[in-house]
Amino acid sequence: MLYGNYRFTCRFETDAALPAYKGSTLRGAFGNALRRMTCALRRQDCPACILKDRCLYARVFETERIDPADAKGPVSAVPHPFVIEPPPEIGTSFKPGDRFECGLLLFGDVIGNLPYFVAAFQQMGKRGLGRRGKSQGAFALEAVFSGKETLYREKSGTLKTVEAARDISLFDFGPGDLRSAGDVLRQIRVRLETPLRFKSDGRLQDSLPFEVLTRLMLRRVSSLMNAYDRGEPPLDYRGLVERASAVRTVSSDLQWFDWRRYSNRQGAAMQLGGLVGEVVYQGPLDEFAPLLGFCAEVHVGKQTSFGLGKIGWKEDGREERCRR
Repeated sequence: MLYGNYRFTCRFETDAALPAYKGSTLRGAFGNALRRMTCALRRQDCPACILKDRCLYARVFETERIDPADAKGPVSAVPHPFVIEPPPEIGTSFKPGDRFECGLLLFGDVIGNLPYFVAAFQQMGKRGLGRRGKSQGAFALEAVFSGKETLYREKSGTLKTVEAARDISLFDFGPGDLRSAGDVLRQIRVRLETPLRFKSDGRLQDSLPFEVLTRLMLRRVSSLMNAYDRGEPPLDYRGLVERASAVRTVSSDLQWFDWRRYSNRQGAAMQLGGLVGEVVYQGPLDEFAPLLGFCAEVHVGKQTSFGLGKIGWKEDGREERCRR
C-alpha cells in the first residue's frame, strides 16, 4: 500500500484557545479548508452531487458514501485515506510565536494530491483554529517534512515535487528486525499513545485482551488493503484470532480518556473517549509482529482520521522500536 507520512511545523500568529486533545479541531479545520478549495458546487450535498466521483474532498472525507463495490475486495466500510496526528502536548492556551507540530498520514493514490493538502494547511492557518473571536488561533505553516526530506519552507514558498511516499506491507514488519537470530518473541509492551476507541459485543470497552487487539488490527489491515491496495491480504484470520487467545495480559495501566468534539453534520457536541496507557502481553507472539508493526504506522480502532488509535510497541525490556 502506498503510504506517506508528513510532518507540518506551524507557528501561531495570534492567541489561541484549543482543547487538550486537538485531533478533532485539526480534522475539522482541514476538511473545511479542503472543501472550500476543491468544491465546485458548494450548495450541493456530496451524496447528490454529480461531481462527487471526481471531487478530491469527496474522495478524502466522504468515503462512507462510496459504494463498497468500488473497493478491491469485500469491506463493511471504506476507511478514510488519511489520518491527522495532533500535537502530543495537552496545553490549551497559546501565544503568538508558539509553535506546534502535527502529522498527516496518507494512503493510496490520494498522495498524488499532496500540494492540495499543503495548501489546505495554509488556508487553515489564515482562518485560524479554536474558538472564534480574538482567540481564533491564526498560524503560519513554516515547513513540511517527509522523514529527513524537507518538502516545503515558508521562506521559499515552494513545494518540492519529490517522491515522498513508500510502499508498505505486512512483510515489512517481521519479528526478525527486533531480535537476534534464534530469539523468540515472548513478551511485548504496547503503548496506546492516543485514545483507542472500539466496541466489543456492541459496547465500548475499558480493557484490551490481546485477542481483541488482534481483531482490531486485522480489521484495520483488511479495510485499508481492500480500499487502497491490491485487495485483502492472504491471512489466516480465524486462526490468528484463536491463537491470540493464548496470549495473556501480564500487567495493564490502561485508563479511559474522555474528550468532546462538536459535529457540524449533527449540529451537536459529542462526548467521545478511549483507552490510553500501556499493557504488557506474554505468550507466543512472533506471528503477530507484522500486524503490530503495520498498525503502528496506520493507527487502529474507530475514528482514526481524528488521530485516535496511535499505538507503539516494543519487546518488553528492550529498546523501543521507532516508527519511521
